[in-house]
Amino acid sequence: MEKTIEIYYQSLYEVAATLNSTRASGEILQSIVENVAKAVGAKGCSLMLLSPDKKLLIHTAAHGLSDWYIRKGPVSADKSLSEALEGKVVAVLHAPDDDRIQYREQAKKEGIASILSVPMMLREEIIGVVRVYTSEPCQFSLDDIYFAGAVANLGAIALENAKLYETLKKDYESFRRDMLEHHPLRDW
Repeated sequence: MEKTIEIYYQSLYEVAATLNSTRASGEILQSIVENVAKAVGAKGCSLMLLSPDKKLLIHTAAHGLSDWYIRKGPVSADKSLSEALEGKVVAVLHAPDDDRIQYREQAKKEGIASILSVPMMLREEIIGVVRVYTSEPCQFSLDDIYFAGAVANLGAIALENAKLYETLKKDYESFRRDMLEHHPLRDW
């Protein structure tokens, strides 16, 4: 899978532009998985966030994967490429035969040959993973890994910004209500 750096720059630009144009985290995450899959030339891409108890990975956005595959069952954080949740990049050449894959049979039925899993980090904390799926066995390049990692980190920042925006919006509305109660003649 030989890609040019130009494709990665263009895709990073598109993700950053989406991040800058909307506060809707769903749109941003969907843009991430679509851009990663297209730029890498992959079958699909998914973004999974850790559950609050850090035991499960929850599919949050996906592109190029069937609903059946996405809903195949709970993805256990310690059974499904767990090295990525330790901050390591994991590349699997033959997913249906690799013991680190929790749902090997389902991967085979979905037509997944190789998987790249990169940690999604916010500051020093891993909050999830971005996974790239190919239909042919693939040796992922350093460019693939750096690109997917950069986009994963942009996604983490976008999620935090969306959360902060919602908190700020709620705080402002609460402040506004309080002001109207205490100073009803003013127009806030």
